[in-house]
Amino acid sequence: MSQTPGTIPAPGQRAPAPVETSAPSVIPETPPAQPTAAPSVAASPSPPPPVAAPPAEAAELGDPTSVSVVVNKQRPLNPIDYFPSGLVLPAVPLAVAEPNALLRGDTAAAVEEMFATAANDGVSLTLVSGYRSFQDQVSTYEHWVAQYGGDTAAADRISARAGFSEHQTGLAFDVGQDDGACTLSSCFADTAAGQWMAANAHRFGFILRYPLGAEGITGFSGEAWHYRYVGVELAQAMRKDGVATLEEYFNLPPAPGY
Repeated sequence: MSQTPGTIPAPGQRAPAPVETSAPSVIPETPPAQPTAAPSVAASPSPPPPVAAPPAEAAELGDPTSVSVVVNKQRPLNPIDYFPSGLVLPAVPLAVAEPNALLRGDTAAAVEEMFATAANDGVSLTLVSGYRSFQDQVSTYEHWVAQYGGDTAAADRISARAGFSEHQTGLAFDVGQDDGACTLSSCFADTAAGQWMAANAHRFGFILRYPLGAEGITGFSGEAWHYRYVGVELAQAMRKDGVATLEEYFNLPPAPGY
């Protein structure tokens, strides 16, 4: 069955998967410093060690205009109602109405290149969801809270609150297979599209943002379809180092909850 624009129900998300039993990767804690012997009274006190300056790129992690921005349940967008400039509609197959498929220009260009390469490899991808505004995310989150009878804990596993969503940056999108198989479902990982994306997305600057088993770090259950543009250099560095999440790569605290 072929998907046509508008056939994916809005909001484009799914019911939460059962609680994952695999242990999420955990950022190792820094061991406490061992106490040192008190210096002799006669000894001259040593000057305190210099405080290391934060890395130059640290500011970029909170800048919503940066491809390195880290948005999670502990790191809201600033401003919280941030609106990205230069949103465009990528020239790729869509599974939603056009207003729900907009992306930042750099992200859209990378999506177009990636979709074209996948097509040359015999894999047909479709864009399921792109940019969502602050107000759209308010509606999306409220929808899921209502779906689960007011259970915010259930909604929080699958839907970000407004101001805490990567979709609001214009850097994130949900991908599907053109026949609609396993759209926004865990079985997407086993489709030809899901497997191609897992093996190749980094070549175009994308990472799988919510890996299976990392809910304790990212705050969201595994989403094999949610990809985030971070640029080719960062995506390939994370792939080379075997680091699955932005939180781990930048040594940021886990964000399992608000």
